[in-house]
Amino acid sequence: MTQPPSNTSPRNPASKTRNGGPRRPQGGRTPQRRPAPAPPRDLAFDIVCGVVEHRRMLETTLDRAGAMDARDRASAHRLAATTLRHLGSMTELLQPLLRREPPEPVRCALLMGVAQLLHLETPPHAAVGTIVDLLRRRGLAPFAGLANAVLRRVAREGQELLDGLDEDRLDVPPWLWSAWGKRARAISRGLHREAPLDLTLRPGAVAPEGGEVLPTGSVRYPAGTRITTLEGFEDGAFWAQDVAATMPVKLMGDVAGKTVVDLCAAPGGKTAQLATAGAQVVAVEREEARAKRLEENIARLKLSAKTVVADAATWRPDVPVDMVLLDAPCSATGTLRRHPDVLWIKRPRDVTALAEGQDALIDAAHEMLKPGGVLLYAVCSLQDEEGPERIKAAIARGGWKFDPFSEAELADMAVARTWDGMFRTHPGLWSELGGMDGFFAARLIKV
Repeated sequence: MTQPPSNTSPRNPASKTRNGGPRRPQGGRTPQRRPAPAPPRDLAFDIVCGVVEHRRMLETTLDRAGAMDARDRASAHRLAATTLRHLGSMTELLQPLLRREPPEPVRCALLMGVAQLLHLETPPHAAVGTIVDLLRRRGLAPFAGLANAVLRRVAREGQELLDGLDEDRLDVPPWLWSAWGKRARAISRGLHREAPLDLTLRPGAVAPEGGEVLPTGSVRYPAGTRITTLEGFEDGAFWAQDVAATMPVKLMGDVAGKTVVDLCAAPGGKTAQLATAGAQVVAVEREEARAKRLEENIARLKLSAKTVVADAATWRPDVPVDMVLLDAPCSATGTLRRHPDVLWIKRPRDVTALAEGQDALIDAAHEMLKPGGVLLYAVCSLQDEEGPERIKAAIARGGWKFDPFSEAELADMAVARTWDGMFRTHPGLWSELGGMDGFFAARLIKV
């Protein structure tokens, strides 16, 4: 592969011709240099290519990366996530600058370069140079000239090239834009922002400095804050939990002294909430690795909960219980600020398949409850099929009574109460405070 010439030492006479210029090796080829490794950009490239080419989850590539400096890993994640957040509009921007469609890996590298220039405020020489070097490291040197020319033009004319593009719409796949209806533009604008770090405090714990207390009691820190560096982390004073994710447990009411089964419980934020509220918690998680992570989190927080490794669809408690919290596996479209890869990986058929599983878990919860017992159903999804339509289907199958949330129960987040008493959020809400994840919750009583 072709690379720029390496530096030659002026002290070596054999390295020069009669006129003092560098001597070319036999065959007329210029000596080559291999760009130095750049772990953050290499990992970001692997992430973006994994999503675009193979529909591979961002976290899967991160997990496969192995040991890496924490700052490099965070830098790679930020670059990849920014690229994926703006993937549609940047793809559109590049179209008139390319005579023909380049190979997919080259396009991914170009998109990373545009993301650095337009959304991460990387100096042009660094944004262009790092992508050129990346292509050379990855055996794509013939496209280095193309990248250099295209990205230099973006550096000069980037804002002009963006003019007239509907970024909100382009950065959301058409099927999701259509599904979200009137909420679509507000959701898309929320997705363009990095998610902050929200903490839930143990009762009596003091919040680390630098946070903002939200109306619900969560404490918010700027995007990029590393929870492990905050004072009190090792002592179990708090845990990370988006403000919207805290609400389902709060909407269960008084759980003190009651036996509550937390289905699909990992990583354990809601288990911790229930335990601190005085519930006798049985946390059910199907995957052993995730169950182990849950146990580690609960141990750090110095809380108590019984963990069961089992499939929630088939497991049953020894005796019927008072309450079940079902945070069901879903499309996770509500977490797109944190996981923008979901935008480009999920398909409508995935939502349909997940809805079938959600129905099975609701039916399983019915068998776990005492008569009059409470099911709090929740999903971190923005899709109707996984939210209100699952509640309507459950009521139609029989055995349930819908129990709407009152205005008083949602006084701290009134914007999330739907006209019929369900709970629903999206990333465009509380924009002046930094937004929130998308969540749905509803309460059913066993009859």
